[in-house]
Amino acid sequence: MVQLERSSREELVVDTIGAARRGNQDAWAEIYHSLIGPLTGYLLRAGVTEADDVAAEVFLQMARDIHRFEGDDESFRSWVFVIAHRRMIDWRRKAETRPIVGVPESDEPPGGDVEQEALQGIEFTSLPGILEQLTDDQREVLALRVVADLSVEETAKIMGRRVGAVKSLQHRALGAVKRAIDKGGIAV
Repeated sequence: MVQLERSSREELVVDTIGAARRGNQDAWAEIYHSLIGPLTGYLLRAGVTEADDVAAEVFLQMARDIHRFEGDDESFRSWVFVIAHRRMIDWRRKAETRPIVGVPESDEPPGGDVEQEALQGIEFTSLPGILEQLTDDQREVLALRVVADLSVEETAKIMGRRVGAVKSLQHRALGAVKRAIDKGGIAV
């Protein structure tokens, strides 16, 4: 993959946003493909169990409001994650009022690829367990910084905190993750 100079990349993003404003489907596809992974990852790490649905709401709001957006590629990503943060808060509020529904047992017999199941077991039980030990703010900082790949300044803006507070939250979160990994003997 060819690495673009920052100014060339920013111009491409600004051109893509302009094309999306004019209804260009290819531009929307490019925006979608560049953001869906980090956006869904952020929502999942923030505890949103219906991350795909919430991400769809984010893209719908982007489509409605893109004519109001002005700025470069970094401010565009920040704008999108501010929307995602607000939709995540809305989802949490709604989740508090929803009844808990049980998941039916699977009719499939046990068995399969033991190695794959073991790796999935580590991936899906250890990491979420470790992340559950963090505060909501610590998980959100890690999701925005690591999964969404946002700067400290962008993360601070989204969370409504000072840059120093975000750095401190991130430092404490990474320290807690390291201690949990060391304690559990999990190799990363």
